[in-house]
This record gives sequence, C-alpha cells and structure tokens, in this order.
Amino acid sequence: MKTAVPCYYHLDVEVSPERVGQVSRILAAHLRYWDLDNLVEPVRRGTELLLRAIDEHATDKHTSIEMWWNGQHLITAIGGDDRELRPDQDLRACLAHIAAMSDGWGCCATDTGSKIIWFSQRARAGQRVPLVPKAPAPNLSEGLNVPREVPVTVLAASTDGTLEEAR
Repeated sequence: MKTAVPCYYHLDVEVSPERVGQVSRILAAHLRYWDLDNLVEPVRRGTELLLRAIDEHATDKHTSIEMWWNGQHLITAIGGDDRELRPDQDLRACLAHIAAMSDGWGCCATDTGSKIIWFSQRARAGQRVPLVPKAPAPNLSEGLNVPREVPVTVLAASTDGTLEEAR
C-alpha cells in the first residue's frame, strides 16, 4: 500500500455540454493515478452535477476545478467567475444532491466576486492510507544459512561466564 502523499490537481475549462463528460473522465484518471478508485464515482457525479448546472445557469462559462487529497479527505472545488450566478437560488437542487452524497460541502465568494462550491469525500475505515510507512515484515526466504562453529552440541553460557555443553 502506498503512503499518503498530499496531491493537488487544477484544471481550467470552458463549460459546455460536451466538455462535462471529458472533464469527468480527466478527474477520474487523476483519482485512479492517486490510487483513489473508491472515490471516482462520487466525485464524477458531484462534478457532473455542478458543471451541468453552471452550463445551464451561468453567463460566464469559464470554470476552475481543483482537487486536494491529504490522505484522509478528498476535496473537490469548482469555481466560476460569473458574478450574476446565485448558488442559493440558481443551484439549489444541485446543492441538495451534493449535500446528500458528500461528507461535507460549502459555498463561498471570493474578493473578486467569483463563487466557489466545494465538496469533500472521506476515505472509509478500511480504505484509509497510512501516513507513515510501515516497517517491512521479515521474510523467512531471505535468511542466510550460516555454518555453525560447533557442529552438533548446543552451547549455553554458565554463570561464571565460561561456555559449557548443554545436556
């Protein structure tokens, strides 16, 4: 199993109906590269929902998509520059689906007026990546056969520090 290495991916895209599937496949490829196969489907569904909603409601279609992986959580954020887009009104149904299928989500505005919608997926108990590499277990097939100095008898240390034969 790989150790957790923080990962980051950024993609700028002009949203259109045909680009939604392409972006979804690109994100899935990165998640598989990071060995996060179990998070591919939730991220694809959430991203496709948001991109389709942005395509339908936004006037400025330029969008940035970012993913962060820290070993326990994957955060996916989608930001748009459309000042007229109101996530609380235009994207209400989309946000309800995002909230239902993710472990956490949120929406915020930046100083420039763009909106960012993010959601997170947590690695489940058996799927968490260890943050510290484990020491390798000894492998018996790697042992060396060293010839003994005393062929048959087993030596034991006596109380006075000299060696004697064990009976």
